[in-house]
Order: sequence, then C-alpha cells, then structure tokens
Amino acid sequence: MNEQAVVLINAFEVPSGADESFLVGWERAHDFLLSQPGYRSSQLHKSMELGADFRYVNVAVWDSEDAFRAATSRPEFRDISTEYPLHSSVYEVVSADQRWVPRAHRGQL
Repeated sequence: MNEQAVVLINAFEVPSGADESFLVGWERAHDFLLSQPGYRSSQLHKSMELGADFRYVNVAVWDSEDAFRAATSRPEFRDISTEYPLHSSVYEVVSADQRWVPRAHRGQL
C-alpha cells in the first residue's frame, strides 16, 4: 500500500438466521463499489461465534479517503441500503505484518 491508501472497516450487526438476506445486500453494494475509481479490494469476515455483536466485518482498501467518500456519496450507492446497523470508520495503516496468508488463498500461491 502506498502512503495515501486507507482502510475502511465496517462492522455489521446481523442477527443469527439473517445471513442470506445480509449477504445479498452486501453483494449488491460490493458489486457497485468494484467499478468505482480508487477501489482496491475488500474482504468480508464472518464471526465464528454465533452470539457476536458484530457477526460480519468488512475490511476494504481504497486509494484515498476522498475516493471512498466520492463512491459512497453517489446516488446509486445510497439507493443500496442495508437494513442492518453498521459501525464504520476509515483508517490509515500505521503498522503491517505481511506474513499472514488467509487459508482460502494458501492453495493459490
């Protein structure tokens, strides 16, 4: 990541049993954001604990906070609403360990 890149972290409150509905909405939003300038990547994480307050957490990387704000302020994105409460913020990376490789990607190396 270069110095300007930022990380968006969204924590979603999704009740047990609502996974399918949540994932449909998340995919719609994700599909829109894929086409936006400045979007780099995202990973959606699911808690392994059914009683977790935040059962889903999205971690996305953008070229800059301005690029993220421009994409999410577009009317097309605002029309894709989530019925689940979310908590989000944009972060800058201050330290990173590059040794971790997710299980899903180990076979692709």
